Amino acid sequence: MSDTFPRQHARTQRLTLGDPRNLVVSPDGSRVVFARSRAGDDPVNCLWVLDPISGSERLVADPLVLLGANDDEDLPAEERARRERMREGASGVTSFTTDRSASVVALALSGRLFVGGLLSGQVRELSVDGPVFDPRPDPVATRVAYVSGATLRIAELDGSSWELAGESGIPDVTWGSADFVAAEEMGRQRGYWWSPDGAAIAACRVDVGGVPKWHIADPAHPDRQPQEIRYPAAGTNNPDVTLHVLALNGGGIEVVWDRQTYPYLAQVLWQRPDRLLLVVQSRYQRSLMVLAADPRNGVTEALFADGDPAWVELVPGTPALLGDGTVVMCADRDGCRRLMVNGTPVTPIHLQVRSVIATQDDEVWFAANSLDEPTELHVWKWTSDGEVTAITTDAGVHTASVGGSTVVVRSATLDQPGAITSVVNGPVIQSFAQTPLIHASPTIHRFGPSRLATAVLLPHDHDGSPLPVLLDPYGGPHAQRVLKAHNSHLVSQWFADQGYAVIVTDGRGTPGRGTNWERSVLHDLATPVLDDQIAALDAASLEYPLDLTRVAVRGWSFGGYLAALAVLRRPDIFHAAIAGAPVTEWRLYDTHYTERYLGDPGEDAGPYDATSLLPLADQLWRPLLLVHGLADDNVVAAHTLQLSSALLAAGKPHEVLPLVGVTHMTPQEQVAENLLLHQLEFLRRSLASPAPLG
Repeated sequence: MSDTFPRQHARTQRLTLGDPRNLVVSPDGSRVVFARSRAGDDPVNCLWVLDPISGSERLVADPLVLLGANDDEDLPAEERARRERMREGASGVTSFTTDRSASVVALALSGRLFVGGLLSGQVRELSVDGPVFDPRPDPVATRVAYVSGATLRIAELDGSSWELAGESGIPDVTWGSADFVAAEEMGRQRGYWWSPDGAAIAACRVDVGGVPKWHIADPAHPDRQPQEIRYPAAGTNNPDVTLHVLALNGGGIEVVWDRQTYPYLAQVLWQRPDRLLLVVQSRYQRSLMVLAADPRNGVTEALFADGDPAWVELVPGTPALLGDGTVVMCADRDGCRRLMVNGTPVTPIHLQVRSVIATQDDEVWFAANSLDEPTELHVWKWTSDGEVTAITTDAGVHTASVGGSTVVVRSATLDQPGAITSVVNGPVIQSFAQTPLIHASPTIHRFGPSRLATAVLLPHDHDGSPLPVLLDPYGGPHAQRVLKAHNSHLVSQWFADQGYAVIVTDGRGTPGRGTNWERSVLHDLATPVLDDQIAALDAASLEYPLDLTRVAVRGWSFGGYLAALAVLRRPDIFHAAIAGAPVTEWRLYDTHYTERYLGDPGEDAGPYDATSLLPLADQLWRPLLLVHGLADDNVVAAHTLQLSSALLAAGKPHEVLPLVGVTHMTPQEQVAENLLLHQLEFLRRSLASPAPLG
């Protein structure tokens, strides 16, 4: 059977397998630890260590040797949930943690605990009570903490283990794990933190007793019990999250702050023995505080505060500390997101800071883009003398890992497939990722008065005749599609090569364009988003041979919402839509995301009513394909089912493709391949002839 791009794209998990990932550079810069599978179609990651001077690599942990198989059979429920939150489709070493010096590593495989020396390259199993989730060695490498079910446990290096925190008989309480909204929306995947001396742990206690119970059934297997989940939908109760300092030799105290005003625990940092930092956020995210807690008594004091009439953004990598204990944060000031050192903005107003990568004694490494060029992402360094220096300059998307004097940069460009991961002034870390079977050739534009970042892709053999059009956006907050990175455009190019002009636009609300751009969707996730897609289509039609009587739109998640919105609101422009895992009713989505943009539905239902797709059901008269994974616990299948029910009640024909056993991501090879082919068949059928005018 000859290979095809849809088959390759599915088999290689979007060309990501075989690429080095999860890079950690030791603080002294002498080694780089990373995960990578052995081939571009091998889903089992191994753990490797690189010498940044010689470039030599050592294999440290191979799941096929340690287990005799990959690790996707007996995963604890918590690990399956973590992988779903991270959109992780691979297996094997998908995460690992180290001690402070990055000399000792801990990892879990199939719910079993493995520890190893990164200098010796030897890994062994500790046969502890399990199942094991999120193991972390203490900073001085004398023992390992881990989560097992609802409890937080300690493993000694002789293989014995004991419970540090847990409440047997109370099924709604867990210790040491991140709750759903923290993991899905705040970027906090963990629920406990070691003290610098390894004598205590700060741990989250999560009580979901007040959170609504939802049930996810498997209709293909009616003999199975539905999965019960606690889902904090907009306007409903969140989990009750508290933070406790637990001494290993006994005793513990609760960290105290105004949880009524600041219920969200967004991040925790424990780098100094006498000071535990935590970031807390208000329910509707208009204010944020960095608090310093005394780990002896739990008393807190404010170190940094931020507020915004719309919302305050959480920035990955913050808070951070300089060598002298100075707090590093990010905040929107003067129309852009700036690096804040000791409460003072230190980056220029033409940069939008996206994350803090690392801090050292008197310097901060961060990722940022120019407000004028959101399609690129670069690595920058700030030093205490006020210098802000670009570390990467080539057009593309660049990220980095830093330790000591060793800097590892991953660079993706528009011209070359994949990415190159290399030590600055040193060796390249080998990638086994496959070369895509097609070559993406997007043309990047900045259309109209708003300078909309837009990629246009045409068939490689286009003869200049008018082409049916496919809009292929995400279009919503926290994600970009128009990037100067080749692999970002592969699926769009494949659709283009089937005979379409494909247009991808990042409109208002998407990242990288500054404060006002992001906040233009406040209380309205529909109108500005859709208007910008139409504006980009109009602008593209002036430069390209587009058949505007045959225009379709496809998308997934927020992009699915946007696709369905387009044919419901503007059938005069859009003639067919494919909506994958769409949010159709924002009251069914989670608190932290939805309330940030639309507020509390109990206080003001207007923004929810205005952005819901359900009241628009009677306006459908174009072909609409709804696709949804029935096991999705993020955008639950009720979104699609409720819209389908409303459409049927209104007498509006449409198509529904249920994906059995599929969650919000589609890592299953056959599903991913055939889903692309099914969408193509729908487009060909729906746009076979020019659409009638009305």
